[in-house]
Amino acid sequence: MLTSDFVARWAMLDRPLRRLPYRAAMAVMVLLMVALAWSSVAVPGMASDELKAAAAAPQSGADGEPPIGDFALYELIHERVDAGESYYSAAMDAQRSHNYPTRPFVTVRLPSLALVSAAIGPAMLKNLELLLVLGVAGAFFLALRERLGLRTGAAGAVLVMLGGAGVMAEQAPFIHELAAGLLLSLALVLYRPDRLWPSLLAAALALAVRELALPFVLLWLVFALAQRRMREAAMVAGLIGLFALGLVLHALGVAAGALPGDAASPGWHGLQGPALPLLAMARMSGLTLLPLWLAGPLAFLPLLGWASLGTRTGLFVLLWSLGFFLAMALFARPENFYWVLMVLPLYFAGFALLPMALGDLLAAATGRAGSGAERQT
Repeated sequence: MLTSDFVARWAMLDRPLRRLPYRAAMAVMVLLMVALAWSSVAVPGMASDELKAAAAAPQSGADGEPPIGDFALYELIHERVDAGESYYSAAMDAQRSHNYPTRPFVTVRLPSLALVSAAIGPAMLKNLELLLVLGVAGAFFLALRERLGLRTGAAGAVLVMLGGAGVMAEQAPFIHELAAGLLLSLALVLYRPDRLWPSLLAAALALAVRELALPFVLLWLVFALAQRRMREAAMVAGLIGLFALGLVLHALGVAAGALPGDAASPGWHGLQGPALPLLAMARMSGLTLLPLWLAGPLAFLPLLGWASLGTRTGLFVLLWSLGFFLAMALFARPENFYWVLMVLPLYFAGFALLPMALGDLLAAATGRAGSGAERQT
């Protein structure tokens, strides 16, 4: 099977960009320069268009109240749950009151994060998210230091922390994508074929927070099947089954509180193009400190870094990130920019791999690439 052969061969490769034929390496370099030049113009252009649209849009909802914003809405719901109100009553009433849709049921977030926040408090939840960032950084270093070397491994760990800068935001405990992205990054760096439960547990918690984690788990299932790890595939499939059951229960909870006049979502067919995920990355990470003409191209570059690593880890991060960016380009609306948190903070470690990536591309383009020993991670 083509998929099986591709995944298995890539998982065995060490630094695949060095193995590119001369013409392919040159083509990648040309495409890279075109992509960087395009993003330096397209990302600031999209931000400018958003400002114009916001200025032209009504400044209040249908009831005359100013729009509250997604993060403030989720904070309000958490406060009501913390005060003792049931989750579905609090969520649906808050969304109705602030002109948010409650149909279809996925417009109402899963209750897990609000329940945890009510149980331990937002401050403790924020501290736990900070610990998750540090955990992902440390696990990245421990998992890849031998392959990458101490210097690159340490740089990657620091960049993971920079990619997780969103945990410092005041409303961090109420952002579902932030918590889910942290857990998915942890699932990736904890993955071991002979010790699956830590990675499975992290992925299960991510699914419990945000259903947008499902494509990650589906990709994991594809990898397990492609590598003929049948026990692993069965465990991942079981996790998907449990999530499906939980989603059904969530749908029933939303349906129980539905009213005939509830608003419906306008849908997710934004077709904003690839500039949206790059702009979102520039806004929701440490790149926010840079001007957009520079942050946009930089947001693209970790993809090249991860492509240069080889191994299952490199391929998985590359496909997960590319796939999620494509989904955002096709389906997300501009106000959904924070979805990009689903690939952070591990995505940022790709910056540490860029020197290797650029060196390998140059070596392949000039015919100086060595054969290298093939290893598996």
